[in-house]
Amino acid sequence: MIRSKKPSKEIIIDLTGPCGNAFNLLGVANRLGKQLGMDTKALIERMKSGDYENLIQEFDKAFGSVVILER
Repeated sequence: MIRSKKPSKEIIIDLTGPCGNAFNLLGVANRLGKQLGMDTKALIERMKSGDYENLIQEFDKAFGSVVILER
């Protein structure tokens, strides 16, 4: 069976792959934040204020309704 691709409305980031590194997550947060009209400077500072776990928690707080993070 061959079916047509369905456009996905979800953004999924695999934290165990190359897209899950801190630099990529900071870049995604910056781009999405600007698109959503958020104060990206404050968000980035909160994300950088701790370790990697803090970074993904802050990312999830800001974009949890838009982005799915997978471990």
